Amino acid sequence: MSLSLFQPGQRINVVGVTGSGKTTLARRLSDRLDIPHVELDALFWGPGWTETPDDVFRERVRQALAGERWVVDGNYSRIRDIIWPRADTIIWLDYSWLH
Repeated sequence: MSLSLFQPGQRINVVGVTGSGKTTLARRLSDRLDIPHVELDALFWGPGWTETPDDVFRERVRQALAGERWVVDGNYSRIRDIIWPRADTIIWLDYSWLH
């Protein structure tokens, strides 16, 4: 891709601690930028809060992020190697617990 065609904010990863507002921010960015929102928790957790096997989870993430524009939220180190190389923007929500 030519640098002149590069537009940051087309593939966004929102990460942060539990309860920091990752999903809320990702949804708002998705709406504002008119790009798909991918919630990693929805791809990982099955019925009754059962964990999805890693190979299935990784394939779901690959498929969900196959497009050129998306905003994804979540902190799963097991799939970071799929997301971070493709992301052009990473937003890290790092709040103090004393707010």
